[in-house]
Amino acid sequence: MEKTSVIRCLLAVILTVYLGFALLISSDMAASARCTGYLISINGPDAHKGFVTAGEVTRLMKEWGLYTPQAPASKVDIRQIEERLNAEPNIEHATVERMPDNKILVQVTPMTPVARIFPSRGSSYYINRDGKRLTANSRYRLDVPVIAGDFDSLHPATDILPLINRLEGDKDWSAIISHYRVDPRNRDIILVPMIRGHVINLGDTTALESKLARVMAMYHKVLPLKGWEYYDTLSVKWGGQCVATRRDKVIPQSMILFDQEGEAEADDIDAMLVATDTDTVASSTPAYVN
Repeated sequence: MEKTSVIRCLLAVILTVYLGFALLISSDMAASARCTGYLISINGPDAHKGFVTAGEVTRLMKEWGLYTPQAPASKVDIRQIEERLNAEPNIEHATVERMPDNKILVQVTPMTPVARIFPSRGSSYYINRDGKRLTANSRYRLDVPVIAGDFDSLHPATDILPLINRLEGDKDWSAIISHYRVDPRNRDIILVPMIRGHVINLGDTTALESKLARVMAMYHKVLPLKGWEYYDTLSVKWGGQCVATRRDKVIPQSMILFDQEGEAEADDIDAMLVATDTDTVASSTPAYVN
């Protein structure tokens, strides 16, 4: 029994030593195995894949000195590549891993821009749904709503996104609106239609459905007869009315109130445009002039 136990112990020692050498050799071989290349995958909507390309990711890694296709695979700093990519403003998420064939798999999900901002000073930029700024690259143009205005932490661009979602999701309104503008004086939201000649002043986004209905009533019943360039501004920022500012500044400016509730059965165009206490309206609530 003792002889058998000794043999078993010796075999166990020999096996342990063998496994140790085998692991050491395989580890050394793995450490010296060359990287066989980089496989860069861009995930997300096809429309936004051009915003971050495989070529751009490769350029960044080269710029950081982290693109080493001829180095041993074990020497490729996977963690640092991943951290640097995730710090990029145009990238939502990135993962990096070494494959069994010693290829380096880089998977990148770009940010999804929802609007492009044109400030009064400086370069334009995109924002995502959380308001994060994304670099606007002149080589790629994304088909997203355009907003002209200056925004900060007190007046973030995300305040306008519900309005944009509402209008862009409506086939009639999405065909009408060219871009959006924020008046720097009072933060009024201005809609700029495809039809040149006038703008729409919403004020803020409260009572939005009522405001949009008033504008549509003007579009259907007034402007086709008066002319699309007769007014330079249609303002629905005040409840229950549409204040239209005439374009011809030679004629004294008149503030015309369009009463949505009162015109429903009117046949005459002049009956639709009711000048009610215009002097008071003009002095206390001036319309935005483009």
